[in-house]
Amino acid sequence: MKNKILTVIFGLGALVFTSCTDLEEEILDESLTGTDGLAEPVSGTLAAAYGILPQTFRHTRYFGLQEIASDEAILPPRTGLGGTQWADNDVYTTAHRHTMSANNSLVTGTWSYLTTALFRTVAAIEVLTPLADKGNMEAQQALAEMKALRAYENMLFLDSWGLAFKKESTSGTSEILRGEDAVNYIEDEFLSIVDVINTDKGPGRMTQSAVYGFLAKLYLNAGVYRAPYGTPNFTNSDMDNVITYTSLVINEGGFSLSPEYFDLFNDENHNNSEIIFSLDQRGVLNNDHNRWAYWSMSGSLFPRPGEDYLSMDGTDGPAATPDFYQTWVDAYGDVDPADADARFYQKNAMVPEELEDIEGLTPYKNDTLGLRSDKDHYFLADADFEIDRGIIRGTMWAPRKENFRSGDFMTGSGGQYRIYPLAEARENGSDIEDIWYYVDHTLDISIQNQNSYAGGYRFAKWQFSKTSPNGNNYSNVDLILLRLADIYLMRAEANLRKGDNASALADVNTVRTSRNARPEQTPAELSSINLETLYRERGFEFYWEMSRRTDQIRFGTYEDSWTSKTDSDVNHRLFPIPQEAIDGASNVDGYLEQNSGY
Repeated sequence: MKNKILTVIFGLGALVFTSCTDLEEEILDESLTGTDGLAEPVSGTLAAAYGILPQTFRHTRYFGLQEIASDEAILPPRTGLGGTQWADNDVYTTAHRHTMSANNSLVTGTWSYLTTALFRTVAAIEVLTPLADKGNMEAQQALAEMKALRAYENMLFLDSWGLAFKKESTSGTSEILRGEDAVNYIEDEFLSIVDVINTDKGPGRMTQSAVYGFLAKLYLNAGVYRAPYGTPNFTNSDMDNVITYTSLVINEGGFSLSPEYFDLFNDENHNNSEIIFSLDQRGVLNNDHNRWAYWSMSGSLFPRPGEDYLSMDGTDGPAATPDFYQTWVDAYGDVDPADADARFYQKNAMVPEELEDIEGLTPYKNDTLGLRSDKDHYFLADADFEIDRGIIRGTMWAPRKENFRSGDFMTGSGGQYRIYPLAEARENGSDIEDIWYYVDHTLDISIQNQNSYAGGYRFAKWQFSKTSPNGNNYSNVDLILLRLADIYLMRAEANLRKGDNASALADVNTVRTSRNARPEQTPAELSSINLETLYRERGFEFYWEMSRRTDQIRFGTYEDSWTSKTDSDVNHRLFPIPQEAIDGASNVDGYLEQNSGY
């Protein structure tokens, strides 16, 4: 059914194009400037449309909504002597269990920011169209980008809520499309500009390769989008299109796979040759956020030494589910996944062998326990010290402050920084003599049990940016939305669904063996491939990148049971439409109906 929604309601009453002037004033890419006198309206509209996206993808919005609803991550309330954290009115527990309501803040926050982003994109199109019609080349290229961005944003709506907004002007009405109509509309949007959009902008801009990649993603998921509650029909026509567009990127895009996997998620990744489309962050705006890095990490962790980083820590948010970790164990058997796969773990804290064993130690002297103080159990590192990355198990090593929560970082006689095993630094305030145990990340975690701050293996995939003083803002790490590995694995899946196992296996092994910067951890080639193995491989490659929920739905595992989740209702493949959006336009009869099951 096609319905209409008024512009004011579509924008939830807050979609003012000029409401974020700092984003319009800060132009981060030299390609946003022009020479013909019309560059300011062109660059201003682009900056406003692109500039809101990092906030849309924050941990408490789109990123969190996708991650916590999957079998990859879990965020239960965490308890300790310092109280309870992350109870948050069951926002995260109901999202994980697929029992959320239409008032869940992950849903409402994501919807609000994504509608705002889409409105800004439409506003940009409205400004650019008359300039482009007059022959301005800057405006013509910018217009193609904005149409591509509008299609991409609608694809996010389709993936999460099963609908798309056909909106041509800020003053007009929006047509709500679902199923086949929505797929066809997004497809037409991309195809309308694919042959004219730029081929030479950076990854922070929509380019021809990005459009090719998103077209492939649309066709790969089209069987789900056409019938979101049924069994997907992956047609040969769709799979052929996936193969066509991914091959164009692979053969003509000029991209290459990153030998060091974690370089993709580091500071200054803007120029990494694997990245096709990302949220451009250069560390100069408050909204350049680093929350994908800090959200999962211990609140006692100070990851980067130096006076510039005294406020940088984690927040003890989500952890990996035991089920997701088990997929690594199942793949590598008796071999530790840290040894078998460079994507699982990168050791950066080079702890001397004689210090590795911390049994019998306590963080500073506590006579009642009869343990030895670890005051001298440290090694020294320079200011460029980096914590371990990947999936974190056990006790990390990191800088330590003089009073754990306050004071300067502890140093040695030569000015280097002391690196200690990570100790709990919150439960009894800042009195260092009261801190008596280490932060030991263990596998077990669930919603039903009392979970300590330390519970659960953690995701340390994204680097704490050197330009961020607190692990939150002013980050220099671009947030990746499309990269070459996904192109290869989409082509592999399309070939596999068509019965071409040999081509699928070749693409999967290309990705696996490309991570060869640490040869001893380079994943070995697979000898065979099937859908189950490919699904597992996507989990290894794209964890903590908002991919898992969509993959689960496409591979038919989203109704399975996993840690603390037993719901099997197919209606919950889509999220509820926020009740505030439905109530906000109640004067338009039948225009916006709640998704089934809510």
